[in-house]
Amino acid sequence: MEAFFFDIVLLLDSSIRLVGPLILAALAGLFAERSGVVDISLEGKMLGAAFAAAAAAAVTGSAWVGLGAGILTSIALALLHGFVSITHRGEQIVSGMAINIVVAGLAPVLANSWFHLNGQTPLLDESQRFTSITLPGVEVMSNVPVVGTLYVEVISGHNLLTYVAIALVPLSAWVLYKTRFGLRLRAVGENPSAVDTAGISVIWLRYQAMIVAGVLCGVAGTSLSTALGAGFIRDMSAGKGFLALAAMIFGRWMPVPTLLACLLFAFSDALQGRLQGVELPVVGVISVQFIMMLPYVVTVIALAGFVGHIRPPAASGKPFVRSR
Repeated sequence: MEAFFFDIVLLLDSSIRLVGPLILAALAGLFAERSGVVDISLEGKMLGAAFAAAAAAAVTGSAWVGLGAGILTSIALALLHGFVSITHRGEQIVSGMAINIVVAGLAPVLANSWFHLNGQTPLLDESQRFTSITLPGVEVMSNVPVVGTLYVEVISGHNLLTYVAIALVPLSAWVLYKTRFGLRLRAVGENPSAVDTAGISVIWLRYQAMIVAGVLCGVAGTSLSTALGAGFIRDMSAGKGFLALAAMIFGRWMPVPTLLACLLFAFSDALQGRLQGVELPVVGVISVQFIMMLPYVVTVIALAGFVGHIRPPAASGKPFVRSR
């Protein structure tokens, strides 16, 4: 029984460790789509930010400079997506996929050109990364059964960006539902013509949403390469942008349900890591390739079972054309 409890604790710890980038990217997609812009380029922005952050941290020796570089790169990509889809009213899905494809190819090429490490950045040491933080009270709580174990092993010991990601969930809910900006953002995603009639710039509101999405994706990508990892490698986002997009949809474009969906997908990701090479009753050892499919299978099942009952923002994906 004690061994089973310890296994559950390790799974929960891994889930919290992996959930940070998913939360940040899902919130980025939430702000974008609440404004009426479909942002399928979450994957590309995360990957671009991961490369920029790792490269800047390797050159300057500072994780904070890496964070700034990651955020600026992601904002630039978000503004590019906004320029195509908002200013020129281009096809938003095509624009997002183009960004994903370009970044996936460009980042390893630049890494190889600059660092000559086969498309990777140099390995970062602890001074160049966001390392784990031990929360206050760990020594006292370590003697408390169950609750103390959960505090020491699950809650404490994660990096700063993971704690920031979790804290941004209630903050995002407050911004969306309790501020003038949030009210206008939700309105422009439902009825942009009414917002325009009220004398509020729909274009500027959507660009603001894209900037917010860029910042959040920048932090998510930085987390991948300078917190969870120790440098940039090819395709290191590994579909997390699409998982975040699915979590946002599964969470009905609301921050707290989106957090719960991210935790579900992070738990399935942690579970597949624990199941690799484990001999299961009846079936034996399952091939690693099939085990690695688990988070994506869970995503497909979740969306297939619930997406038909979910209504997106009414103006999502629809270019705004001002009536004269």
